[in-house]
Amino acid sequence: MKGLVTHWCGMYTTNARLHQYIVLNGGTLMSRNKILIVLAFIIAMLVAFAGCGNNNDPDNNGYEVIEGIQDTTLVIYTTLAPDLTAPIIAMFEERYGVFVELYHDSTAQTLARLHAEATHPQADVMWGGDIFSVTPHLELFEEFVSVNEPYMLPGHAHTSGVVTSFATNAGILIVNTSQLSGMEIRGYECLLNPALRGRIAIAYPSAASSSFNHLVNQVFAMGGGDTSAGWDYIEQFISNVSGNILPSSAAVHAGVASGDFIVGLTCEDAFLPLDAGADVEVVHMYEGIVAMPAVVGIVNGAINREGAEAFIDFVTSYEIQVFVAASLGLRAVRSDVQSNVGLNWLVADVAYVLQNRDSWIERFWDLWMLHN
Repeated sequence: MKGLVTHWCGMYTTNARLHQYIVLNGGTLMSRNKILIVLAFIIAMLVAFAGCGNNNDPDNNGYEVIEGIQDTTLVIYTTLAPDLTAPIIAMFEERYGVFVELYHDSTAQTLARLHAEATHPQADVMWGGDIFSVTPHLELFEEFVSVNEPYMLPGHAHTSGVVTSFATNAGILIVNTSQLSGMEIRGYECLLNPALRGRIAIAYPSAASSSFNHLVNQVFAMGGGDTSAGWDYIEQFISNVSGNILPSSAAVHAGVASGDFIVGLTCEDAFLPLDAGADVEVVHMYEGIVAMPAVVGIVNGAINREGAEAFIDFVTSYEIQVFVAASLGLRAVRSDVQSNVGLNWLVADVAYVLQNRDSWIERFWDLWMLHN
């Protein structure tokens, strides 16, 4: 156990600012109770891992023990929040003896960095980013099929032959309950309330993947399958936003938490870790939610290819998928892990969305310029 504690503290020694932000600042990212729960779960998981021995049967544990990667370094670029990644990285390092260098940024910035480094890749893995945002950039990644692919939910299967689904992301509304003044917000239709004019926080769809995801969601949920009707709604929505467009999802979260905005449009994996006790609640749109898998992929030219493969198998394993669903608030992508019940899920054709991505963003901007 002494080695375990040393390893855990060592992980945070190499990420000192992250440790200080999560723990010393009164749980700014994660409440103290949640920290204790997650730490207890991690310790239990690590003890379970220690008892696994060198079991190479992927059907038993969802990942294979790979010889030769111990004491290597794995460089990961991630779009996920630090307190989502930290416990998983700790377990991965403990299991494989691999040191992870982790760099956090937005989806757009991470993809831009990978493009800039394409001739001299610095990362081994990109972890995070939704399927709609990452798929247009598949040339950045190497082919790989995880041992866990047979267990994926419908719509999350490995269709590209490149990136692998890690979690199901859902678009959400975040509402500052102290600002409602008797209003009820249950979904998109409620956002047309004149009382919300100028108090709706949204980022520009080309700057934040969560905003593009909401654009897709509105097209399908508010059109009932008729995309033209969906755009009729979007035009009314843009008019009610009334000029307030923000540069990032983080600005959306901050604006709603501060009370500058009553409601904001974001996604679960971006917002859930940031609940710091503000008067903010999550609303899942009753009209329907398009499932948007967050993906993980091996960077083209990865130096530690074996470590990257081990990481993808690890984060899609049964044990880790149970952990992320039970303790981190993410939604699992495996069919043998239940975490996606109770929501009105919609299906959007990925190829259709990608075919129309640029024209939809342009159309959004045209409507924005018309009404603001």
